Amino acid sequence: MRILNTKQIRELDSYTIQHEPIASIDLMERASRAFVDWFTVHVPGTAKVGVVCGTGNNGGDGLAIARMLEAWGYSIKVWIVQGGVEASDDFRTNHQKLPDKVSRKEITSEGDALSFRECDVLIDAIFGSGLSRPTSGLYAHVIRAVNRASVIRIAVDIPSGLMADGPSAGDIVRADYTVTFQMPKLAFLLPESHPFTGEWVIADIGLDKKFIREAPTPHFYTRLKDVRKIIKPRSKFDHKGTFGHALIIAGSYGKIGAAVLASRAALRAGLGLLTVHVPRCGYPIIQTAVPEAMAEVDEDEHVFSSPPELHRYSTLGIGPGLGQNDRTKKALTKTLETFGKPVVIDADALNILGANRGLLGAIPPGSILTPHPKEFERLTGPWKNDFERLEMQKQLGVSLKAVIVLKGGHTSIATGEGVVHFNSTGNPGMATGGTGDVLTGVLTGLLAQNYSPVEAAVAGVFLHGLAGDIAAEELGMDSLTAADLIDHLPGAFLKVLRK
Repeated sequence: MRILNTKQIRELDSYTIQHEPIASIDLMERASRAFVDWFTVHVPGTAKVGVVCGTGNNGGDGLAIARMLEAWGYSIKVWIVQGGVEASDDFRTNHQKLPDKVSRKEITSEGDALSFRECDVLIDAIFGSGLSRPTSGLYAHVIRAVNRASVIRIAVDIPSGLMADGPSAGDIVRADYTVTFQMPKLAFLLPESHPFTGEWVIADIGLDKKFIREAPTPHFYTRLKDVRKIIKPRSKFDHKGTFGHALIIAGSYGKIGAAVLASRAALRAGLGLLTVHVPRCGYPIIQTAVPEAMAEVDEDEHVFSSPPELHRYSTLGIGPGLGQNDRTKKALTKTLETFGKPVVIDADALNILGANRGLLGAIPPGSILTPHPKEFERLTGPWKNDFERLEMQKQLGVSLKAVIVLKGGHTSIATGEGVVHFNSTGNPGMATGGTGDVLTGVLTGLLAQNYSPVEAAVAGVFLHGLAGDIAAEELGMDSLTAADLIDHLPGAFLKVLRK
């Protein structure tokens, strides 16, 4: 799914109005109906609902929603913020359509008494995505009152005060839910926006598909149907050699479990053959815990100190549980300089690179780096806000000609061309030790099967998160472990391949 900026969304609305064709007031009616369809499923009919409207088109949406919810039998009260913004034509039309029995109150000054105590739910329809500066004056006063209210807050399209395409400041509605139209806004996919968007859902309002397909954008949102286009079904005469031979270099004394998790995940990702390189102390563990893998034993008892022969492997994954010993640093450098093909780099391998940035030039083009935010900061330095971090992620991918997988709530995947794919799967139950090692294994397994680095990253991150979602549905989030993700990878693959 393409993620468009505010200017493109306005153009998309205009294009739809012109080419469907449809009147703007009817498009507003369609959007409001989509919001109400979601609302009536999730909010009981006994709830007392307040709708807080501006006088632009977002406010027009709010008035149409109020009318529709009243027809559903909800108790409705409307507040209209008269902050000096001229009313749009569609706002005026929907104001005229609002039934007389719907209670309404105009807010004209900061001195107006403003209480939402009689409401169970407040719908925020003050500003849409076109806001270009922080809220102030009467609008800020109303937003603060909305945030103080002991209610469920639901935003129409975007929480009022939140910028869609850049960092936000000032007062912003803290929504519990946001029902956004057609596609998410870029801000929704960044951590600092979550306190304002809450849980967000997409309502398809039938905007022009041709315009969306052709609109240029560097930002995409990965869904199930996107991954179905990537994962290839197996053929009758395929064999283990068809699906690659990967090497995983992982583990050190006390951290062999990381090697086990990455190895088991690589095999569950469909890999044909796997060799695992571990210190001598890890040999009996790997042979017992991952019998399907071949073991390659380092000359050192406790750490990775010397790379094996590398020419026979399709790809390699390196880093989980590796430690940062000086001998390990030298062995990592030699491995990256020698291998020459795309690799997956994670965990302590990233930490070594972050502490020795001169080694970044040794990373083979097309490699996949999988930092969490702190590891990413070690590679790039600090940032002021999430939008700046996103630009730094793009720049790192372009400069290294690599794929940068920045792990988080909507893991972002930046390609060597400056394109970013945001992931739609995963849950907070996955915030536990070892899940990153599992991701390394999945990505290594896919990369070895001749998926391109971008395909492996996009599909692998999605499948990893989907396995976590299936596990959470069965086990709950609180009790998830990294091993649960491996156990549920087959279910994730089945869901993707079951068209």
